[in-house]
Amino acid sequence: MKKTVLRYGSFGAMTICILMLLSWFLGKDLDFTTQEIIGYATMIVSLSFVYFGIKQFRDVENNGTITLGQALLIGIMISLLTALAFGALDVIYIKYINPNFVTNYYDVTLAQMKEALSPDEFEVKLVELESQRELFSSAWMNFLIMSMTVFVIGFIISLIAAIILQRKK
Repeated sequence: MKKTVLRYGSFGAMTICILMLLSWFLGKDLDFTTQEIIGYATMIVSLSFVYFGIKQFRDVENNGTITLGQALLIGIMISLLTALAFGALDVIYIKYINPNFVTNYYDVTLAQMKEALSPDEFEVKLVELESQRELFSSAWMNFLIMSMTVFVIGFIISLIAAIILQRKK
């Protein structure tokens, strides 16, 4: 099980890093909404290795059987490796590659809110946005939030894959 988790977790980690770096550098002129959609698509593609890892373990290493619990554990561990890699990459991006990201994102969001909201609604949302800005300015919090985002998506994919791939003797 360990070998499968390390192999497919590494595949997921490499894939998410390569795809995110490509999207950051090739899509830097895209608006934030489009970049966010590309980011979520990248997460899902990278987490597809959860399915393949569970299937590999079941078919090759475990004689064609796997319980729901085993499959879920494998999927969660693969997701965890992928999530940790993405969290670390995101911190590197925000700290070293694009240190102005949080400020740029804040300015664009602020401008969109001014256009879309009434003055009263804007003031309420501004307070929320300010607290989020402080959160995302911390490298540690950014790592946690981004890792957890990938991990939650990975957990959902793991659960679905475990249900599909479980096979008892």
